[in-house]
Amino acid sequence: MSSEIATIPRERASVFGEVPAWFLVACGIYGLLLFAGSSMLADSDTYWQIAVGRWILDHGTVPSVDIYSFTRAGEPWMSSSWLSQVLYALAYDLAGWTGPAALAAICIAAAFAQLTAILSGRIPSISASVVALAAFALSTPHLLARPHVLVLPVMIAWTNGLMGASERREAPSFWLLPLIALWANLHGGFLFGLVLVGAFALDAIWSAAPAQRPPLALRWTGFGIAALAACCATPYGWGSILASLKILSLGELLHLIGEWMPADFGRIGGFEFTILALIAAALYRGVRLPPPRIALVLGLLYMALSHVRNIEIFALLLPMVVLTPVAAQFGLQAARVVRLRAAPAVALLVALCGSTWVVAGSDRIAPPRAQSPVAAVDVLKARNVKRVLNDLPFGGYLIWRQVPVFVDGRAELYGETFDVAYYRALQLKDVDCFIDLLRTYGIDAVMLEPTTPAIKLLDHIGGWQRVYADDHAVVYARTAN
Repeated sequence: MSSEIATIPRERASVFGEVPAWFLVACGIYGLLLFAGSSMLADSDTYWQIAVGRWILDHGTVPSVDIYSFTRAGEPWMSSSWLSQVLYALAYDLAGWTGPAALAAICIAAAFAQLTAILSGRIPSISASVVALAAFALSTPHLLARPHVLVLPVMIAWTNGLMGASERREAPSFWLLPLIALWANLHGGFLFGLVLVGAFALDAIWSAAPAQRPPLALRWTGFGIAALAACCATPYGWGSILASLKILSLGELLHLIGEWMPADFGRIGGFEFTILALIAAALYRGVRLPPPRIALVLGLLYMALSHVRNIEIFALLLPMVVLTPVAAQFGLQAARVVRLRAAPAVALLVALCGSTWVVAGSDRIAPPRAQSPVAAVDVLKARNVKRVLNDLPFGGYLIWRQVPVFVDGRAELYGETFDVAYYRALQLKDVDCFIDLLRTYGIDAVMLEPTTPAIKLLDHIGGWQRVYADDHAVVYARTAN
């Protein structure tokens, strides 16, 4: 081992030569996200995620029925991200809106630091840092203070453990199982972790000697069964898996929700340019991968093309999947080992902690006004309305203000039929459906975004009066039956 280390070329020292690249990446990304903290709160789902976390802390249990809407009140509902919601609620209670933003920033920075460290084990640290930062830039649009970012470091560690076992031609250690259990409590995307078990099992079996394949397949199967059991180590047990599967079966509805829409190659954005550049580089350099890794790359690409919310998974995992084959093919060498030394590390951490404290004290971080219709909801509360037909982006804030909602971001609760009809009604693709919604649910008030087509109808039919309007919300109140 010592002779191998001696052959690794020493990289040119820099100003931060005593600080490993992964630590610099972590500090840089955290500082950048803290500076732009409000951008991570630009999703109204953050409101109801924290509200659910508070409810769990107050009641000492997890919800099993809906308590936030009047259209689905009392119907079964499981929070597959309960632990993330509790963490966000605790962070908010500790530091206001800076708390959830800082918590999300820490997990995001940790994930990309892990990626840098893993890549640095096979390629120079400068190259590893460039790849990690490129992956960060590609992921930025979906890096929001929501449960999915808290699980990113867990996903990286889980994938690295599976990949390492596959490349050693052995089954993964059972010490990895707590990671998938943690994933299952943080976010419903843990099913993807189970898919990765099968993918890397095929990779290990493909590369093993023929005589080793049967026992190796048996050991990976045992690990897969244990991983499936670990996913049930949640307050809901087996129900966590059923809840996650329910989200994936929403059909047409997934094409109406922004983050579930497919990538749009009708324009050239960062993701589209990256895909074209990777294809060009692979064709020019003649990159070769074993068939199981090709299948995994194509699977990650398909996920990203199908739903834009999967782009950060593609950006984080693709470099790991191709790392070993590409490094071996082109003779890339690992970075010089740089140990984290106390003095520069403490100085950077103190600076970041001080910056976080200053930001928290200034109240500079807050959700954008477009997601926080304060004045509009004040009008609703002043009129003591009971049933509000709300635009989807307002659902989270209404829950935050303890106003029962018509609909919110929990698509798995409302279901495909209900949500699709709701979308068609508000877009006036079915005017009769919109009128039926007002009548069937006994709507007292309507709160919509100014660009929602249903506003044009409410302005021209009897029984409704516009009582409030600004750049973000328009409120109508019923004046007659």
